[in-house]
Amino acid sequence: MQVGETLYLGIIDGSFITSLKYSFKRLLIGYSLALIIGTILGLIIASSKLIDETLGAFILALQSIPSIVWLPLAILWFGMGEAAIIFVVILGGTWNMVINASTGIKNVDPLLIKAAKTMGIKEHNLFFKVTIPAAIPHLITGMRLSWAFCWRALMAGELLGSGNGLGRILMWGREMGNMSMVISVMIIIATLGSLTDRIIFKPLEDKVLERWGLLNN
Repeated sequence: MQVGETLYLGIIDGSFITSLKYSFKRLLIGYSLALIIGTILGLIIASSKLIDETLGAFILALQSIPSIVWLPLAILWFGMGEAAIIFVVILGGTWNMVINASTGIKNVDPLLIKAAKTMGIKEHNLFFKVTIPAAIPHLITGMRLSWAFCWRALMAGELLGSGNGLGRILMWGREMGNMSMVISVMIIIATLGSLTDRIIFKPLEDKVLERWGLLNN
């Protein structure tokens, strides 16, 4: 009952909406950069066995580091500001994208490559016309997972207490011992994460898997 009242009042007075705008701005910037960096690194890793065994192994190790562990480094490099939060968000989503992109490229069916060559596709066009399209299911999965991890990293980053955001409200709730506020923010985060996944990523993933004949009905 108290949680519902806190949610209602936070939405009516605009505090939750305003904080959500700040959080979403940081999330979208960090997520976009994570996708770009992750995809590029994934393609580089998949291009060479040596790079896969060195850089790829290093990235697997980095993936195991929780986002909140990067906070001290972010503060040292960027100070208590937007850049530090976005940095943490980028790291939160990059490693999953790297792994899924490299896995998708490495697992392309060799028969597709042979068939493309038989049909006259030149060597320099194989990557863009065959390899990348065949890896799209893995790329979509990477995008979906990266979004979830970017959300987690965002909340960790906003615990810096700099500026506005849902993470800042979370800190206020903890400092004031206001459990209903803390739970309200958790409900908002869980609801938005679920809606985004169901409305955007799940239909997109299903459509791609169906198009590639990988969806089990």
